[in-house]
Amino acid sequence: RGDWYKTKEIVLKGTEWIVDEIKKSGLRGRGGAGFPAGLKWSFMNKPSDGRPKYLVVNADEGEPGTCKDREIMRHDPHTLVEGCLIAGRGMGARAAYIYIRGEFYNEASNLQIAIKEAYNAGLIGKNACGSGYDFDVFVHRGAGAYICGEETALIESIEGKQGKPRLKPPFPADVGVFGCPTTVTNVETVAVSPTICRRGGAWFASFGRTRNSGTKLFNISGHVNSPCTVEEEMSIPLRELIERHAGGVTGGWDNLLAVIPGGSSTPV
Repeated sequence: RGDWYKTKEIVLKGTEWIVDEIKKSGLRGRGGAGFPAGLKWSFMNKPSDGRPKYLVVNADEGEPGTCKDREIMRHDPHTLVEGCLIAGRGMGARAAYIYIRGEFYNEASNLQIAIKEAYNAGLIGKNACGSGYDFDVFVHRGAGAYICGEETALIESIEGKQGKPRLKPPFPADVGVFGCPTTVTNVETVAVSPTICRRGGAWFASFGRTRNSGTKLFNISGHVNSPCTVEEEMSIPLRELIERHAGGVTGGWDNLLAVIPGGSSTPV
């Protein structure tokens, strides 16, 4: 599906170029907060104090009714693995930890297979893609705690502690996993970064509207004719999204009582 195409060229372009393209794209965090991804990644690009830097991918998709990240890991695990390399290079990270929801057994297995294939092909690990850059990827399975979706609780869990949120500051970019600078980001945010770098930030920003640009995965479930997960441009009207991809509301729009965006625990 186009993964690992010109990846070496992207890695060789370096940290500043990758972060600049992500900033140009207008990509915002796809985990819900919507913080500008390029700005967040740039927080890691400080002079080294000797500590390694880490990328942590939040795949603890525990929100009831949401499963967009699960689709990436189930069907396109190499997209995420490649994204870890590109995002990690953009931050100068030494390794990535993918923290996956414990209930996602098949998805975790798929990721492990994809990671093994990438290691065997020389795409990650020592001298990743022949670029001279060393980068490892690890999968860490959670144990079902909803609170571990919060970034500092997730970090505590990776360290083998109880999954309880930390007080902030210090923020993870200063003191994260194992006491080292860390960026915690969403699966979809990481997975789309190689495509942005291949096609250019301006290309990604051409979708959607100003300050709400790019594409996003939408998981449509409930009383619709064809529940699905689709990639669409930001700013698409909700009615158009449901009609075009989910076949409309079951029994017609007059039957619609409410729409809950973002998962079933969202306040109505």
